[in-house]
Amino acid sequence: MWRVPRRAPRHPVRLIERQEIDFSVVQRRGSVFTHNGPVRTCIGCRARTLPSELLRVVVVDGAVVPDTRRRLPGRGAWLHPDPGCLRDAEKRRAFPRAFKVPGPLDVERVRGHLAQQEHQVTGSPRGARKQGSRSTRHESAVKLKT
Repeated sequence: MWRVPRRAPRHPVRLIERQEIDFSVVQRRGSVFTHNGPVRTCIGCRARTLPSELLRVVVVDGAVVPDTRRRLPGRGAWLHPDPGCLRDAEKRRAFPRAFKVPGPLDVERVRGHLAQQEHQVTGSPRGARKQGSRSTRHESAVKLKT
């Protein structure tokens, strides 16, 4: 009669440590990411970052479309709002892989959106400021009153 070999008991400390690890936020080696919220990966440069720093894109009728409100239906992919990341994603053929569709996709609408964002003037939300410093405008207003 022969015996069935017994399995060695697991180490209790290691088992407890493993249960305490939150694998949803485990990072790759060398990363310095410290945020505990949702994380998305740019399909161009493969960097992991917050969704607020990325542009969501979806496929609509065979064309990649920017989803600025993040509400369009379907599988989405995330991309830095940078022409370099768009170029890298095209070069790597990342769009068909990310959307799980065969063949190339048209990215002209995304390219146009990024160009528009690049040329958009950043400033106050109420519009462009008037020319001249505040003191210059004050002096001209005082001269008009006298």
